[in-house]
Formats: sequence, structure tokens, C-alpha cells
Amino acid sequence: MECYTGGVIRPRRCGAHLRIFAAIFAFACLPLSAGTASDLATAIRESTPDRDECYRVRDLTLVKDELRIYLTDGYLIFSKPVAGRRVSAIFTTQVENGDAEVILRPPNLAERRSLASFIGFPTLDDHFRAAVFLFTGDDYQTLMSQIPNNPANQKSAEMGALLESEWTPALRNISASYDTRLALDLLNVPARPPGLFLALIQSPTFGNYNLFDDPENPDQIAAGQYTQRNNRTFFDIWTHFPARAGRSREPLGLQLTDFRIEATVEPDLNLRAVTRVKVKTAVDGIRIVPFDIAREMVVGEVKVNGMPAEVLQREAPQGNFGRGENDLFLVMPPAPLRAGVENEFEFHHSGKVIVQMADRILYVAARGNWYPSFGPQFATYDLSFRYPRDWELVTPGDVVEDRLEGDWRITRRRPSAPIRLAGFNLGNYAHAQVAGAGYVVDLYANRALDPALQPRPTLFTPPPQSVRGRSWTQRLPLPEFSAPTLDPLGRLQRLASGVGSALEFMASKFGPPALSHLSVSPIPGNFGQGYPGLIYLSTRSYVNSSRGRAPQEEDVFYDDLLVVHETAHQWWGAQVAGASYRDDWLMEALANYSALLYLEKNKGVREIELILDGYRAELLAKRDNGQPVDSAGPIVFGTRLESSLEPRAWRAITYGKGSWILQMLRQRMGDERFLSMLAEVMKRYGRREITTEQFRLLASEFLPPKSDDPKLELFFDQWVYGTGIPTLKLNYNVRGKAPSWKVAGTLMQSDVPEDFSVLVPVEIQLAPGRSITQWVRSSNEPASFSVSLRQQPLKVMLDAHHGVLRR
Repeated sequence: MECYTGGVIRPRRCGAHLRIFAAIFAFACLPLSAGTASDLATAIRESTPDRDECYRVRDLTLVKDELRIYLTDGYLIFSKPVAGRRVSAIFTTQVENGDAEVILRPPNLAERRSLASFIGFPTLDDHFRAAVFLFTGDDYQTLMSQIPNNPANQKSAEMGALLESEWTPALRNISASYDTRLALDLLNVPARPPGLFLALIQSPTFGNYNLFDDPENPDQIAAGQYTQRNNRTFFDIWTHFPARAGRSREPLGLQLTDFRIEATVEPDLNLRAVTRVKVKTAVDGIRIVPFDIAREMVVGEVKVNGMPAEVLQREAPQGNFGRGENDLFLVMPPAPLRAGVENEFEFHHSGKVIVQMADRILYVAARGNWYPSFGPQFATYDLSFRYPRDWELVTPGDVVEDRLEGDWRITRRRPSAPIRLAGFNLGNYAHAQVAGAGYVVDLYANRALDPALQPRPTLFTPPPQSVRGRSWTQRLPLPEFSAPTLDPLGRLQRLASGVGSALEFMASKFGPPALSHLSVSPIPGNFGQGYPGLIYLSTRSYVNSSRGRAPQEEDVFYDDLLVVHETAHQWWGAQVAGASYRDDWLMEALANYSALLYLEKNKGVREIELILDGYRAELLAKRDNGQPVDSAGPIVFGTRLESSLEPRAWRAITYGKGSWILQMLRQRMGDERFLSMLAEVMKRYGRREITTEQFRLLASEFLPPKSDDPKLELFFDQWVYGTGIPTLKLNYNVRGKAPSWKVAGTLMQSDVPEDFSVLVPVEIQLAPGRSITQWVRSSNEPASFSVSLRQQPLKVMLDAHHGVLRR
């Protein structure tokens, strides 16, 4: 599920774009000798260096697969034990000629290019001043075992006292940021083995940056840095890749099913809820269970199988209100969970996740994370809401109960099939409904106009005029009637009919939608989201602001593309899901291209060609370094692409290049094969997750016989796993006479690496409406081709139908 923001599409499924990096922190653990979760977290936050465990050291080494850290000469001090284990250390080069070095070489070209884009080099080889290490594995033992190997390595109590005083604030600050994460590791033994390693490096060359090694994650190794740009904070992920040793472990396998949620929206808009859900794990003996919830929500009482359980939740940062981001919290059941055994969890949680934007206009900040979850999973839901009777509630599913009780209204809905997450919306709405074969669309609109869309008086300066020999100017407001009248209800029925039409079109291509009942409701702002059975649609899409003038690109986006794109998520995202952040591009690209197919049906081929041209322009726009936006990284980098170097890259590449990738596959396959391929994706992976490689193999089944690149390996290497947009030039001549003609030509390629190669369609028109297509493979050398014909061609054209993304 995605979020459009003023033409910029931002991920909201897991909160902010930094959420994807939290996946690096998977679930490692260590033995715990004593203390509850809260006690342990407090001990972690109050960590201090241990002056009695400070050493002057030389030539110590930590090897974490591709990550190597050399403590050449300096002081190493460990923290005091937490639950009997030392889980952090500090190294500093505060000696004459002190030195330390970190070396990290990503194993593939894409990751080396990513690293080079941030630090200027494809390998990180950095001599640093100081570092703080957090670890839950055997790193303490590894370092201590090396100390006796060199007579120069000795304890230094005097330096220990100094470092304890100097580094205690920094260690506590860093430990407080990871207290919940470390507590999770430390409590889950013997069920989960240890292994997390985190280094915060202080470098004179690159500033402060982070290194990670987590064997619980399929991509164990990562490096990145917090950066500020234009008053925004980014976490730039320099590189993220699997270790060669392949240390990934059996996943926690936490499965949540059968959600039953009873929620109350108070008159002051505070949300109180009780969530009951069935939970089981694939790992035996889990002592503490991780969950996510919006930072605004406070989790109070929790019961597991009817017995009280301990909750560990960090206090939400100040100033976080209304951001809707996720936080990790932990639940410690009264007894360890057994593998495969279903447990009943009951959460009591509350918070301000609804914001009043204006009179009678509300904004739900936490749309998919207002209740406890563990990543989006297919589950059944039963949703009951109690709220003031003068509001109207929208949530997915069929109505089970809807009644008034004094000043309250009580609505209960139950989706007819498993869904991945349940949103809700609340407002003072007008309502329209359309129904068709197998579906119902309820569309809601604010009765009042979003203040952000109110026409504002515009000042203008008329040209100088002479009045009795004097020059003057006067500032006047434009007459109010010169601005279009914006009516939030004006497009109500038209929008409802449009969604119904889009549903019918896509159902005819891909099968039934996620739920037969779809609700569409407004949300202030310039974005949209498509949840199962519920669409959040920008208030901008409810008004026709182009009335009285020619529609602009922005108008096409809000009036046509946005609502259809979100409707398409009833298939791509709501039924088929990406398996990881590297695969989420598929859901956005498939939803966006499905919307283009619908626009093509209603407005013609030229309409989507213009949109594709716009995407190409965004991909070729220049970055600060003079390179095109496309060079920011391959599409499988996902939200890593939205970095301080190029905030536009994620949107341009995921939606724009993703749509081009599907357009190129369509041109290779032909319409019939392409649409059959999309239907097969839904058939094979409905209510399941799909990887990019699974999509490649499935798509290759629908290529025409004897196709070049029959497994689409080269195609995916260039367009999915790589970057580059070629400049192509065609030279040709036509020779012969009836009935023997020959077209001979040369295709030349530039502006891409030497190993870049794509199939390019050359269309030879024989008569009006009749042509043949010759596919020519480009290379760094001119590619020659010839075609024999029985009649003289009328025209020879390079890529006449947007068959390849090119300059």
C-alpha cells in the first residue's frame, strides 16, 4: 500500500521510510539470569563503562563476514554487565599514533555503486577515531581472547576512570535508543541464539555512521548514516546485503490470526481499543514477543491466555504527535510460548491518532498501525467501533451491526475474507453508492471543504498608469468569482461510478477484488492509500480545480490516475504482496500500470504514452551530481532510494521506472500474453507473497516462442537489478525492387555502461495499418540488422510504440 504526496508517493505501510531499515534489527538473543523486561531495559539504559575492564590494546580484530574491524592501537573499555553479560564496549584512539580501521566490501556491483554514491568509494576503508559497539553474541569473548596474545595489552585503571566519566553520557544515550531491541535479544534464550552486532563509528573522514551485522536478517550486513537535508532527517542506507557465510536462521515465524477489535472514539477524539488476536510462533520456548504499534498509542494491560503479561514499551518521543510511525514493544507472557500452539493475546491500548484539521474535517494519522501487529499478515478481522453519533465511520467489511445508543453510534463490520491490515476513517460525510456484479462501492465525501483547498485571494500589480500626470500602482485582490468554486460533493457520484467502473475492468482481467465491499473516503492532504476494502483518497481528488482552464498534469494525476491506482491495490498489495522491501516495487508498479491500462481503455493509447513520457522525464532529471535520477539505484533498493542524495528517486524509480518495466514486458509479450501473465500472478500468488525472482520466472513463461533472453535474465539484470537509460540511434537504408526489397540498418547505443544491452523494436510499415517488428539487440558496438521484404516499406521507425525506456 502506498501513499502519494503531491505527485510524490511516500511509503506509509510501516510508518516512515526509516521503518524499512528497522528490518535489519531481527531477533537475536542471550541468556538472562535475572530481572523482568522492564528491569532489564532500565539496566540497559543506565549502562556505564566499567573502569575495571579498561585495556590498552594493540592489534585486536573483529571479523563479521565482509565486515572487518581492526583495533590497531588505543583503549578498549567494556560496559558493566547487564543480566550477567557484557553487551557493549567503547574503543578510542586517545594515544600517540593511535589507530583503528574498518573495512567493508559489498559483494556485488549494485551495492558497491550504492556505497560509492554516498562515500565516494566502492569499498569502505576508514581509519576512525572512536566507536561504540553493542553486541549480543560472543564479541566480548572474542576480543578478550586476543588480549593475552600481545604483552603490550594491559589493564589501565587510570584511563578506565577517565573513559567512564567521558563516555557514560554517550553510552547511555545510545543504549537508550536500543533498550527494547536488546531486551528482546537478552530475554529469548535458549529459544533464539545470539548474534546482533552494532557499531557506531566516529570518523574524521565520513562523520558518524553505523555498521550492522545481524544473522537473523536475510541481508545480514548493513552500513548507513543519519543525515539532514532541507530540514528533513534521512537515514541513508549506504549498503545492505547478505553475508557470504549465509548465516540466516529459522525465522521467528510469528503468526497473527483472527483479530477481534473493540474500539471507542471519545468526543475529544482519543481512541481506546481492546484488541484480541490469536498468536503462535514457529520457534519453541519464546519468552518475549515483539509487536509494532503507532507511537501515539500507549499499550496498557495485556493478557495472554487470560493471564496478565508484562509490557515493555518505550515512551513516544516528544513532538511525534500525528506522525503515525511505528514503535516496537514487547510482551512477556507468564510462560514461554510453545511452537505451533495458538495463544490468545488481549491488548488494551489508547492514544490520539485522530487529528482535527478543521471544523468537521478529521485526519487519521495511524491508519494501518493503530492496533498491535507484527508486519502485515493475512488474517480475519471483526471490527467494532463506538463513537459520537454525529460522526460517520468507515472501515472495511460488511455491516454486521449499526445502531444508535444515546449519544453514541455503534458499528460492527466483518470483512468477508482474510486481509493484511484494517484501516478506518471518521468524518462528517455525504455518501453515494454504486453496485455491480459481485461488488458494492460506498463513496464518502466531506460535507465541508478542506481548508487547504480553499481559494485564496491573489494579489496582482497592474501596469503603471498615469493619473493627472502621476504614475501609480495599486494592489488589489482578484475578484472572488475568478477562482473556480470548489465543491467537495460535486464529484461524489462521478467518483463512485468511476471506482465501480475500474473495479469491473480489473475484475475482468485479474479476478475478484480483495473484498466485494469497497469503501472510499477522503483524507486531507495530497496523497492516497489503498487498503483492503478501504481507500483513503486525497481531498484534492474530490474537487475539479481545473474547471475553466485546460487540465494540467497535476489535474490528470488527482482526477484520473490516483483513484484508479488505489483501486488497483485491491489486487496488488491487498491480495498479492511483496515478500520483502526489495520486492515491494512490484505491488506499486503493478497497481500503477493497471491504472494505466484502465486509462488506455477509456482515453486511448496516447494518454498513457504521455504519462510514460512524464515518467521518463522524471527519471532523466538531473541530480545534484549531474547524473539522472535513475542512477540513484536499482528499483529493488525500495525505500532505500529515498535518500538525502536524491529524495525524488524512490517515487520516480518505483512508480515511473516500474511502469516502464511492465510496459516493456507488454511490448515483448503482446497484449494477450501480458494480460494472461498478470492473471496468472494473481492465481498463483493470491493471499501470498511474491519475490522479484518468482515474478521473473513466471513472466518468462509468457514470452513468445524462441524469444531472445528466454528467462528474462538479461532484461532483469538491466532494468530491475541495474540502472541506466540508453540513447539509441537508428541508421538504415532501403534497397531493391519489386518483389525483392531489403531494409538494412544499424542501431547505436550510448550513455550507458559498456555491458548494457536491450532489445529494441524497429517497426517497418508496409501499408497503412500493417507493419512488422524487427527486434534488435543493442550493445556497446553498432548492431546491424537486415530484413527482406516483398514490397517497398512506407516507413521504418525506431521504437514506435514506447517499447523501450530510452532517452
